[in-house]
Amino acid sequence: MRALTWHGSHDVRVDTVPDPEIMNPRDAIIEVTSTAICGSDLHLYDGVIPGMMSGDILGHEFMGRVVETGPKSTLQKGQRVVVPFTISCGSCFFCKKHLYSACDNSNPVENQDITEGLYGHAVSALFGYSHLTGGYPGGQAEYVRVPFSDIGPIVVPDGMDDDQVLFLSDILPTGWMAAVNADIEEGDTVAVWGCGPVGLFAVQSALLMGAARVIAIDHYPNRLALARKLGADVIDYKQTHVLEALMEMSGGLGPDAVIDAVGMESHGFAPDTVLDNIKQTVGFGADSGHALREALMAVRKGGRVSIPGVYGGFLDKFPTGALMEKGLQVKTGQTHVQHYISELLKRIEDGEIDTTFLISHRLPLEEAPKGYYNFKNNQDDWTKVVLKTGKS
Repeated sequence: MRALTWHGSHDVRVDTVPDPEIMNPRDAIIEVTSTAICGSDLHLYDGVIPGMMSGDILGHEFMGRVVETGPKSTLQKGQRVVVPFTISCGSCFFCKKHLYSACDNSNPVENQDITEGLYGHAVSALFGYSHLTGGYPGGQAEYVRVPFSDIGPIVVPDGMDDDQVLFLSDILPTGWMAAVNADIEEGDTVAVWGCGPVGLFAVQSALLMGAARVIAIDHYPNRLALARKLGADVIDYKQTHVLEALMEMSGGLGPDAVIDAVGMESHGFAPDTVLDNIKQTVGFGADSGHALREALMAVRKGGRVSIPGVYGGFLDKFPTGALMEKGLQVKTGQTHVQHYISELLKRIEDGEIDTTFLISHRLPLEEAPKGYYNFKNNQDDWTKVVLKTGKS
């Protein structure tokens, strides 16, 4: 089969690789019809996430048609399904608490020592996202093996096309959980750093949850325009002093809740950002946390901080004093997709949520390297890239 493979920083290629096979009774094989490039895929593309090996198959946002099942899979051949990017067993301590992205059983034992050293505990497995998270082949391919297929995938109702539901695999539940973690109350002012795909879905979700005002922060004109169309006020951080603007827009209190949808490669003009970027460039291992630092300083006393943005290592100059003295609440983590996916599918069916506005480019799988390059380097125009395998 054809699949997009990683060969180093800024080096991804479409190669011919072996077809996947059933390895466990709960497995299923999916013929991929649509897959997408995620903002967190760019962390792999930039080489800032460790644990990648040459030839690894990328991609964790995908959907398709069931073509083969193990004897314990609950799926049936021919069904169209969306597959969560988190791989979860459904029966461990964490899965039973609906904390699916903390699954204890999906990440192979041989990979767990690495993450235990980094994070204190082993992390759950993800598709196509380094050997730290299991080393599972991803979905930017013609076919993919789906472990625990009785727990993760959701069957797509007849009459719904791929573009409507593809983002249930990751970014829509991630934006939704970001808003859930912000504990939004009716009348709140919520600030969102980053108008990439997750940030835009966080904006949409916060408004659906009753926020009176959502303020979106970025510098790309097209992305800010998309946030404005969703109903947000916007701040261009290249033109405006963000902290001063947020205080003025919130009546001098600061936002009730803040959402960092940027993560480890944030940009800005502060000296801390320059130092972070230098450390990342030379491989020093520091995350760039300008957006998170700014969010912690901006939020009002007693406010809530939600962090869906991906962080993988260590952060310098973390404003612990602001966190403690202001009495802030912080929630973060990989998304528990399986917990939210059914509700969000229903909201899409009912016309309450639209996801298709985000798609700027559709390319064949063979042009995936072009998609990665432009999604990285032309972010204002390339807001979301969907790859088609020709299998639909």
